[in-house]
Amino acid sequence: MTTSDLVGLRIKTVRRQRGLSQAQLAHPELSDSYVSLIESGKRTPTPAVLELLAQKLDCSLSYLLNGVTAEQMEDIELALGYARLALENGEVLEARTRFTELLADNNLTGLTVLRQDTEFGLALAVEACGDLGEAIAILRRLQSEELSPERRVAVAIALCRVYRLSDQLSEAVKVGEAILGGPVRPAWSDVLVELGATLLAAYMHSGDLLRARQFAAELLNAADMLGTPRAAVAAYWNAAMVAESTGHGEESLSFAERALAIQSETGQPRNIARIRMAVAGMMLRIRPSAVEDARQMLLRAREELAQTSASTHDRANCEVELARAEIIAGRHEGAIAHGHAGQSLLTGSARALEAEAHLLLSRAHGARGDRAQAEGELHAVKEWLDPLPDSRHVASTWYAAAETMEFLGDTEGSVEVYQRALACAGL
Repeated sequence: MTTSDLVGLRIKTVRRQRGLSQAQLAHPELSDSYVSLIESGKRTPTPAVLELLAQKLDCSLSYLLNGVTAEQMEDIELALGYARLALENGEVLEARTRFTELLADNNLTGLTVLRQDTEFGLALAVEACGDLGEAIAILRRLQSEELSPERRVAVAIALCRVYRLSDQLSEAVKVGEAILGGPVRPAWSDVLVELGATLLAAYMHSGDLLRARQFAAELLNAADMLGTPRAAVAAYWNAAMVAESTGHGEESLSFAERALAIQSETGQPRNIARIRMAVAGMMLRIRPSAVEDARQMLLRAREELAQTSASTHDRANCEVELARAEIIAGRHEGAIAHGHAGQSLLTGSARALEAEAHLLLSRAHGARGDRAQAEGELHAVKEWLDPLPDSRHVASTWYAAAETMEFLGDTEGSVEVYQRALACAGL
């Protein structure tokens, strides 16, 4: 049934409940034939006529439009607000439950925008719980619907990000390029720069550094043109990633620290924590002598992530970076504790991060002289990496695994894994 059919049916139902004829409802402002056409769905009443009919029928305009009373609409909006608040406060399981319960409310069926808001909130809550496959399913279902331009970009950002987190890099690229890669690109805005940042991360992880460098320059120009903090953060961070990938370490840290400074002044707590964690990880790679500074940043980020709607992937990633910091500092017991803490937060959908956690555990056990444990963790690294498609990130993990095997004295095995790393990198 069309919207006009449903509106007409509700008017007819309430009129009969009130014991009125079409002529009685119409008099004196309307004709009874016009009311008949409205009730049959052959005419769409204007907002003024709808408001008049609601007054005559002694019912809410909301009911005639959506099939829910004003009180029911208020309850739905209140429930949606509580679910969003739970997500923002980091109560991700409660948020997931609240969004799910709201979607089960039959009164939401005819409220397209509110239902889409609820489904999008559920997707974010499910992602935060670590169920990336379910988040993808919800977002793809939303993507197939008729959405507002703002909602379509928001869904694309989330879907591109979740595909990347689940190591489905080609799918992540497709989602971003569907909006930004066409012959006629929409005018840049904050949300489109954010989508561009998400797409660029997929380029980087897949090893398409040429496209990443070109796109990073476009984003910097777009951010300069917009002059907004949100666009600046995305652009500076992307510039940092590209600079690091091309061997300009100190330049990359400079870009990253600028992004963090802007985010700290204007951003949401979750995003501040995420970028703080990323800057600390970059410091560990580029400036390992500053390991204690990086470790303090990671500990602060971990505390911030625990108080926000951060996903389990974010929290696990923070623990893995802390494990890396402990290894650099020579505190192997601490590295093992953080490595296991990171693993406990993962659900099996982020295979690359699982492999990274096992790799760090292997290094920590090897440094302690526990060869059997170290080899067991290396075996787990291979199991997690084997099903993944070739990418720059996966190649670097294979290479690190080969180095660890060589350290443990498995020269023959390390040669095979070095070859796997080179093949993965396309060399």
